[in-house]
Amino acid sequence: MHKQHKRDWLIKIRKARKPTQETVATKAYIDRAYYAQIESGVRNPSEEIRQKIAQILNFHSSAFNADDESPFRYALEAAPMIIAHCDMDLKYTWIFNHHPLFPPESLIGKRDDELGLGIGGQMYAQMKRTVIEKQISIRKTVSFSLPDKHLYTYMIFAHPLFDSTKQIIGAATILTELSKITLTEDTDASSG
Repeated sequence: MHKQHKRDWLIKIRKARKPTQETVATKAYIDRAYYAQIESGVRNPSEEIRQKIAQILNFHSSAFNADDESPFRYALEAAPMIIAHCDMDLKYTWIFNHHPLFPPESLIGKRDDELGLGIGGQMYAQMKRTVIEKQISIRKTVSFSLPDKHLYTYMIFAHPLFDSTKQIIGAATILTELSKITLTEDTDASSG
């Protein structure tokens, strides 16, 4: 039997956007109890329902696929990669393979400037903003000086995120870790 996983990310997005379970269910033309079971992980909605919920809460419906036990998930979970979606306000709506310092529950609904990511976070946010405004893909190397006393350098690929009606709803990013350097008191961390 398939293991149930509570969809904390979905609950957090709904609460950040303010609608009740009843409101989401009504707009998606489903029963509130069924919607509650979707949030709790008891029920897996059809693709049509996933798209309706995603459109109501303004995130990409593929976020539901992260709950699935697929070969894609197993292939990437040990890779030095972070995959994330953000909305039009640059708030995280989904993350896969998060950095150990930032569990998903601490990221969903927040922007990079709320996470203390320094200059690297500002560069990353600007990159996502440009992707959304110009609806283009961008590739860039960015370094982040993190609280664990390391400087992480990532190759970041970002592209626009569209809903099923082709309306832009945010940006999708893939961060591939290139290096991790231990910072000492003598190390200049000004680049991240």
